[in-house]
Amino acid sequence: MDNDIQGRPAHVAAIRERAEAEMQAMGVDAAFINRLVETFYGRVLTHPDLGPVFDARLSGRWPEHMAKMKSFWSAVAFRSGAYGGKPVQAHTGVKNLTPDLFPKWLSLFAATLDDIAPSPEAKAWFMATAERIAKSLTLSLFYNPALDDPARKPA
Repeated sequence: MDNDIQGRPAHVAAIRERAEAEMQAMGVDAAFINRLVETFYGRVLTHPDLGPVFDARLSGRWPEHMAKMKSFWSAVAFRSGAYGGKPVQAHTGVKNLTPDLFPKWLSLFAATLDDIAPSPEAKAWFMATAERIAKSLTLSLFYNPALDDPARKPA
């Protein structure tokens, strides 16, 4: 057991090193993460459907949200473990948040990556990650397993 405990920091460090090398090979660095978050959320604010939902929730707190999103994307990309937020709780009860907004969010994210991603590999990685996040949040916030009950489906 001591070997497992002693080996954990080395294992975590190796994961971070691999992630950093992978991101570097794709042209991703902290400056890109900052640009991605700033560009994307600038576009979110002007989007006719997303803007009002985000601004109603974050009015007066945009700087904190931007810092949190930069920390989040950096932690995800570089496997730093630096982000400790609770995204499902943060999105629970957001006024006017509906499942149909997630494809719009993804479309805007893809367009942002089209414009600023440093490489096709970076675009693919960030899109795949965003798609997993959107799916996870959609399921967590809106999925009702009772609706999938075969006994409730029409024959």
